[in-house]
Amino acid sequence: MQFGIFTVGDVTPDPTTDRAPTEAERIRATVAIARKAEEVGLDVFATGEHHNPPFVPSSPTTLLGYIAAVTERIILSTSTTLITTNDPVKIAEDFSVLQHLADGRTDVMLGRGNTGPVYPWFGQDIRQAIPLTVEHYGLLRRLWREEVVDWEGKLRTPLQSFTLAPRPLDGIPPFVWHGSIRTPEIAELAAYYGDGYFANHIFWPASHTRTMIELYRKRFEHYGHGTPEAAVVGLGGHVFIRPNSQDAVREFRPYFDNGPVYGHGPSLEEFTSLTPLTVGSPQQVIDKTLGFRDYAGDYQRQLFLVDHAGLPLKTVLEQLDLLGGEVVPVLRKEFAVGRSPDAPDAPTHQSLLRARDAGTGPQTPQTPQTPGS
Repeated sequence: MQFGIFTVGDVTPDPTTDRAPTEAERIRATVAIARKAEEVGLDVFATGEHHNPPFVPSSPTTLLGYIAAVTERIILSTSTTLITTNDPVKIAEDFSVLQHLADGRTDVMLGRGNTGPVYPWFGQDIRQAIPLTVEHYGLLRRLWREEVVDWEGKLRTPLQSFTLAPRPLDGIPPFVWHGSIRTPEIAELAAYYGDGYFANHIFWPASHTRTMIELYRKRFEHYGHGTPEAAVVGLGGHVFIRPNSQDAVREFRPYFDNGPVYGHGPSLEEFTSLTPLTVGSPQQVIDKTLGFRDYAGDYQRQLFLVDHAGLPLKTVLEQLDLLGGEVVPVLRKEFAVGRSPDAPDAPTHQSLLRARDAGTGPQTPQTPQTPGS
C-alpha cells in the first residue's frame, strides 16, 4: 500500500501572524515539502492544478519535473489534472516527458475541476463537464497507446495522422487515477477502463465515500476487470498531528477557523466527527485512518493533506516527521493484516511493465462501447 501527501498549493495568510508567503516562497516551499516526504519514507507526492489566485500550481508537470530532478525514489503524481479544460494532446505530451525525466516514477489523477470561471478561460463550457471528461479521456488513452491516431469527436477539432512525441516510457502510459468527490459518472468511467478510482474523501462523510467506492467496485467487475476486491482505490485525507492531542487541537484551530475551504462553517469538532479530518496525536491518526478500511475495503493509496490554510513550512515539515516516523510505519503493518489476496498492490511503472511483458496487463473492454452500458 502506498502512502503520501498531496497539496492544493494555496497561498493563504497565516492567521497567527497575518503574513502570507509570496508566490515564489510558496512554490519553493512545495519543493521542500516533496523532498521531505521522500526523506521520511513516504511513497507519493501529488500536486493539484489551479489557474486562479490564491493558488500557485498552474503548471503541475513543470513543478513535478523540477521535483523529479531533486528526488530519487518518490512517485510524482497530480491530485488533479483538469481533463476538461486541458487539451488531451498537451496532457499526453507533458506526462510522457515527465515519465522520461522521472524514470517512470509518475502517474496522473484526472479531475473535472470545481472552479466555474476556469472553463471559459480555456474555451470550454462548464455545462459540458461530463461529456468533455469522457471524450477527452477517450482520446488521451489512444494518444498514449497508438502510434498514429486519426480521431474525430464532438467537442474538439479532429486529429489526422497524429503521433505523440515522445512516446510513453517503455511503451507504458502513466497509470491513471480518476479523482472525484461526488460524481458517480467518474466512478463509472474509472471502472469501464479498469483504471484507479480516487475518492478525495476530505469533505464528505463515510457513508458517501462508501457509496461511491462500492459503485466503482461493482462496475469494475461488471466490465470484466476482475473481482470487486481487485479494483484499485485511493483515498484522500487531512491530518494535523502533535505528540499531544490537546496541543494539536489548540494549534490547528485558528488555521481551521480561517481556512479558505473549511473556515466559517462547522466547528473543528463537528468537522472531525463527520469527515476524515483528524487533528490529534499519532495514535489518533492511526486509529481513524485504519477505520477507513471498514467502508472502503482494502485499498491501494492513501494521501494526506498537510500544508493547507497558511501553515508555515516549519510546521508542515514537523508534520511530515511525525507522519513518516510514527504514523505510516504502523499503518503499513496494520493494513497488511487480514488483507484480501485479491487486493492488488498499487500500480507502478515497473509493475505495469512486468505485467505487459508477461501478457497479464489490464485490457480495455471491447464491449460495451461506452461507459454506463
